[in-house]
Amino acid sequence: MTKTIIFKFGGASVKDADALKNMANILRNRLRRNVVIVVSAMGKMTNLLEVILNLKLEKTDYSLSCDIFKSYHIDICKALFPKNHRIFPVLENQFILLEKKLEGELSSENYDEFYDDIVSFGELISSKIVMEFLCLEGLIVLWQDAREIITTNNDYRFAKIDWEKTKKNCQSDLKPRLEKFPVVTQGFIGGNESGKTTTLGREGSDFTAAILGTCLNASSVTIWKDVPGVLNADPKRFSETVLFNELDYKQAAEMTYYGASVIHPKTIKPLANEGIPLFVKSFLHPDLSGTKICSIDSFTPIPTFVLKENQVLVSFKVTDFTFIEENHIHRVYDELRRLKLRVNMLQISAISISLVMDIQPFNFKKLLERLRSEFEIRYNEGLELLTIIHPGKESLSSQLEGFEILLEQSTRNTVQIVRRGKSSKSSHN
Repeated sequence: MTKTIIFKFGGASVKDADALKNMANILRNRLRRNVVIVVSAMGKMTNLLEVILNLKLEKTDYSLSCDIFKSYHIDICKALFPKNHRIFPVLENQFILLEKKLEGELSSENYDEFYDDIVSFGELISSKIVMEFLCLEGLIVLWQDAREIITTNNDYRFAKIDWEKTKKNCQSDLKPRLEKFPVVTQGFIGGNESGKTTTLGREGSDFTAAILGTCLNASSVTIWKDVPGVLNADPKRFSETVLFNELDYKQAAEMTYYGASVIHPKTIKPLANEGIPLFVKSFLHPDLSGTKICSIDSFTPIPTFVLKENQVLVSFKVTDFTFIEENHIHRVYDELRRLKLRVNMLQISAISISLVMDIQPFNFKKLLERLRSEFEIRYNEGLELLTIIHPGKESLSSQLEGFEILLEQSTRNTVQIVRRGKSSKSSHN
């Protein structure tokens, strides 16, 4: 029996009519039975849905943003489908359902559950358009609701996979369908035991591909990106980059841990455990080999740069002249865990705990409120966290020029630097 192949297409690869035509051309010579096509929301639609949610939370009119969301998808479909195609009533039903759900009560208490229910519409609508367009092009595929296959717990926005149930669903429900036709499904979303929608964390479509690849014992997983493969730096931020033809699972895991955006951090582990190769290829140049991530014996280290922008450095200082103790650290981390705030860098001194994290204004404000009575708190916004894996002296010095360094850590193989432009300073008590 032919083994399953997983293809994942991100938002940039389905962002407009031309992108969908390009996707169809990529699949034309690659599509067969036992192929799963995982798609993200189109373009920046997840961001727009987040804007709508925040406007609703602030009790501000969000109707204009909803109109933009609708028009974006309708305009794409008008460029791809005949006027009387069934995709248009399908879209209209989705828009009505979205509006109805948005009428529900939203508060800080139910934000995460409400978020998952609303943001999932990006993937659901995208996958329906992709399925219908591929069929229109003569590439007959089936549509699969990922929430019926990927079972999770109730940890909304960062749901954890129930691997046993998900594997059972894949084998009993998804596999028989794949033996007849290729299947299009959604990345990023799952469903809990109560039948409610959950999400796997931002940019989680890569992880979906890895979950399905693992549970279906796939021969490979391929992620289609707008870059030629895995590079040693983001080409949008660094002028000279090097393509990795091959990467060891451990190398790739280290890069994603520090925030390399080309692959979701949770993607590597399940594939590495099963020895399933992961390919990262360009949807702009699909015939190029890209990068193969697998188990390799040895490699030549080259400096690799991971830059995370819009970071906040927050310091919690004890107020009673004692030193930092284990209970102080636990107290801070308990709140971080409750608020689902991920720490990208940690430094502890005798009297303070300093953390670097992605800024999430809503939850960050809660963190300050909950800990202000126990610590003196100062923070700086608008920072960059630069991680250099296998740094050389030349590569390190070139990244310090023109910046003020607020924090620095180094190990044998890694340097992390919190920096900001010398002209931009902001700190808060």
